[in-house]
Amino acid sequence: MERSILITGGAGFIGSHVVRRFVTKYPQYRIINLDALTYAGNLENLRDVENAANYTFVKADIRDVDALKRVFADHAIDGVIHLAAESHVDRSISDPMAFVNTNVIGTVTLLNAAREAWKGAFEGKRFYHVSTDEVYGSLHDGGFFTEETPYDPQSPYSASKAASDHFVRAYGNTYKLPFVLTNCSNNYGSHHFPEKLIPLMINNIRTSKPLPVYGKGENVRDWLWVEDHASAIDTVFHKGVDGETYNIGGHNEWTNLALVHLLCSIMDRKLGRAEGESAKLITYVTDRAGHDLRYAIDASKIQRELGWKPSITFEVGLERTVDWYLENTGWLEHVTSGAYQHYYADQYAKR
Repeated sequence: MERSILITGGAGFIGSHVVRRFVTKYPQYRIINLDALTYAGNLENLRDVENAANYTFVKADIRDVDALKRVFADHAIDGVIHLAAESHVDRSISDPMAFVNTNVIGTVTLLNAAREAWKGAFEGKRFYHVSTDEVYGSLHDGGFFTEETPYDPQSPYSASKAASDHFVRAYGNTYKLPFVLTNCSNNYGSHHFPEKLIPLMINNIRTSKPLPVYGKGENVRDWLWVEDHASAIDTVFHKGVDGETYNIGGHNEWTNLALVHLLCSIMDRKLGRAEGESAKLITYVTDRAGHDLRYAIDASKIQRELGWKPSITFEVGLERTVDWYLENTGWLEHVTSGAYQHYYADQYAKR
């Protein structure tokens, strides 16, 4: 079956893994990667598929109505996988409007483009919205987020994603737009812009820079290997039921401090350092405003109904991730030059 699928944010971290999977696994599909190439969008992430016959890149912003109309018309789009988003909580605290503009207004603009292009002929169409577990807020009672957990976003980032989720469901209800929606836990893996915890720590351990840990490092996160997330997105896009939500998690809960210690241990071994040497770089910094204590996903629905589950343990995935960054130091050095350095200084050096 031929399809023409628009993947937004396909030059970013998760998006590039999804694009690569679809381009290589489904040669009969046309994959259109639409990305504005903001700071975290990097076409180097897709060098291995950029010349594939079934791959097209379009540089455009999801808020650009005319650009979206052209893409839907020129490529006869029948499926959307929407990943384009501002996604870093710290940035949302310093610039919340950027998150409203991209995550809320951008999503609604994309929904309108799909609705107008498909004109009620929804058979065989699908709008897949990729979201986060952060919309559920923070867990304090030892439980897990399920698909029925009430929304309780605590940061400008999670509020913007919650709003976009609501708009997707509203378009499904009001206009009968066929959609599926997933909420995932924290992703890790290759090609991750080093503002997020794991690649930041790997890069700083590698260069013997301080390892900034928020507060006491007690915040708990559930970690999902990005390639497992891409396989889950593949599964939901093809097998998910219209109007349904699926939680995607890695069944891995770690406190930030325990995770950093594990990374230090792995890196000491791989860099030939004495055990415990990298841990000396750990520095405690003022906690993030409104920092959610614990996220944990119950992913039993997607496993039960669609047959998906994570393929590797966190320990194995983390080893692979560290190996990738150590083997691709050129990629790291490229993305950590320029604007990122200023951002890093603003975020951490002044704490």
